Amino acid sequence: MDEVLSVTKEIADSITISIETGLLAKQANGSVTVRSGDTIVFSAATMSRETRNDIDFMPLVVDFDEKMYAAGKFPGGFFKREGRPSERAILYSRIIDRSIRPLFPKGLRNDVCISSFPLSIDNNFPADVLAIIASSAALCISDIPFDGPVGAVRVGRINKEFILNPTIDQIEQSDVDIVVVGKEDNILMIEGGFNEIPEDKIIEAINFAIPAIINICNLQKELISMVNPTKSSVYLQEPTEDIVSAINSILTDKITEKFPLKTKQDFENLERELKEEVISNLSEKFGLEYVESNILLISQAFQNRLKKIIRNYVIKNKKRVDGRGLDEIRPISIQVGLLPRTHGSALFTRGQTQALSITTLGTQEDSQIIDTLYQSSNEIRKRYMHHYNFPGFSVGEAKPSRGPGRREIGHGALAEKALLPVLPKESDFPYTIRVVSEILESNGSSSMASTCGSSLSLMDAGVPISKHVGGIAMGLIYEGDEIVVLSDITGLEDALGDMDFKVTGTVDGISALQLDVKVSGISVSALSTAIKKAGDGRKIIIEKMNQAISRPREMLSNYAPRIEMIQINPEKISDIIGQGGKIIKKIIEDTGSKISIEQDGKIFIASTSKEGLKKTIEIIQNIVKPIVPGQVYIGKVTKIFNFGALVEISPGKEGLVHISELSKTRVKNVEDVLKLGDEVAVKVLDLESNGKINLSIKALSEDFSDLKKDKYSKKQKGTNK
Repeated sequence: MDEVLSVTKEIADSITISIETGLLAKQANGSVTVRSGDTIVFSAATMSRETRNDIDFMPLVVDFDEKMYAAGKFPGGFFKREGRPSERAILYSRIIDRSIRPLFPKGLRNDVCISSFPLSIDNNFPADVLAIIASSAALCISDIPFDGPVGAVRVGRINKEFILNPTIDQIEQSDVDIVVVGKEDNILMIEGGFNEIPEDKIIEAINFAIPAIINICNLQKELISMVNPTKSSVYLQEPTEDIVSAINSILTDKITEKFPLKTKQDFENLERELKEEVISNLSEKFGLEYVESNILLISQAFQNRLKKIIRNYVIKNKKRVDGRGLDEIRPISIQVGLLPRTHGSALFTRGQTQALSITTLGTQEDSQIIDTLYQSSNEIRKRYMHHYNFPGFSVGEAKPSRGPGRREIGHGALAEKALLPVLPKESDFPYTIRVVSEILESNGSSSMASTCGSSLSLMDAGVPISKHVGGIAMGLIYEGDEIVVLSDITGLEDALGDMDFKVTGTVDGISALQLDVKVSGISVSALSTAIKKAGDGRKIIIEKMNQAISRPREMLSNYAPRIEMIQINPEKISDIIGQGGKIIKKIIEDTGSKISIEQDGKIFIASTSKEGLKKTIEIIQNIVKPIVPGQVYIGKVTKIFNFGALVEISPGKEGLVHISELSKTRVKNVEDVLKLGDEVAVKVLDLESNGKINLSIKALSEDFSDLKKDKYSKKQKGTNK
């Protein structure tokens, strides 16, 4: 295709989106650029010609790469080249993947790769929403089988008014930040963070997004009609009728007589027995060689049949495989403060899912510097981090740890988002906070367990969060006209259901949510039911959490640093730092404290001892305190001349005691009276216009010998006036 084709549409008031194809990357199966304002995102979709027969899943890879040139920036770091994807890029990749994955045909086993990156960035149009649209459009105009298009928008809320596709500045002011992806009026994916918003307002935000989503889908349809692509006829891995029929005759509804199965292991044992029976029967009927050559198709048919039986059982009996009712929460147990040397810890167990969350408190130097695409007048630092680890042993797998994958990063980001609304302001609690959730056992809802565990751990650490945040994962089963919503789903129910809907919040409202579906969309009414039931379940969970610890501890751990923040005039910063950092280095050396200074005059002081903290604050306050004539100081002699001596009365502030001001009696040699390093009391006589300070000892005593008395000795350092 040599012709450049483009479509443009105003999807809402003052928001225009353009999609273009035919200019860039013409060897890809499909490629487009999507533009809104000065933000332009490129996306290419490619598919392998060969079908993979060695796998039983759809091999989709989605990559979003941050290109710093798009914002006119150099990448941070030594190499000045984009390398490992940032956390933001990984999260963007995940939301694209989750938005499009349900729309590929079942049984597709060709490798499909979506590559997206920004070509131009401005602060008015974040790239994530445009990347979803670009990925959808690239697939739709390609020959790759795909049941699109999909539309995506972000919704914010300022002064209780919803805003479509808010700017970066508006997002920071908003109490709602939600990305909604849909196909016409069905919802495919949601990712959002909120400032304790009521459930009904979430539904309003979703409904607010739908007209724009429909407009974006229609815009893509215009481009599709212009390109008029022919979709490839690809092999879909589907079990033959013989296999399906044979398995259906073996696996009947009678297996539900073995329900309830209380544990994950009970179900896995039954599943193993049933599969062995199926393979044995098929081997007798078709021969062992046939079974071995079609084992993936047999496994697929087996799982489909088992899934159908369980779904029907839940719908018919309004009970689940483990015997719980549809809205019943698994048993919860909680322990806090179980690790003696950490700053805070909590063990949250719900059913067979267990999260150990550990809080660490640090100084501002421990905050994370974010290298972002978006322009900011200040360096962006992250003072709260949540990290989620999911080792193989948590699900009984024998595999080594190779660092966090995309799933771990995504779950950590969700729990982080969930707790942001209840964290104290930096001015009230000047600590960098890191929480790590170690998933020690998993059978569904581990990200929600890490949210609950982290809220408990923060309170155990003495972080003054305003209230507990709880989390719950909701499931859904669609069968014909029947819709069943499940509260607190297990891993099995996640696998056999049509939805994984994670909702976090306090007793007063929702703080974060994440929706993934496995069908071609679900209705807003079904979502509304799930959100309401999630609220009921969340309050039960929070009640259990409050029984374990209901308010932050009054004292920090003995092993946590003590941090205080003081505000000074920014013009005095140079006085504290000194030439070449001489003064601040000396303060740190003398007190053992850590000191971090911001451009606006905020100074963060951290020390492992109260005495060190107090001493550091006193030194800094003395430095910034103006020198006043008539004031008395205890100073140290730093230099001696034949005409007098320099005395340091405050770090970086020295004054001259002229030889004539040493005593009322005549002093022949300065060194007869003072030695280097002596601590003496001095009085400020005057300040000259050039900043020089004139000091006097004579003004304090009748003769120099009086200074040896206790009146102005080292013991009296606190007498500075």
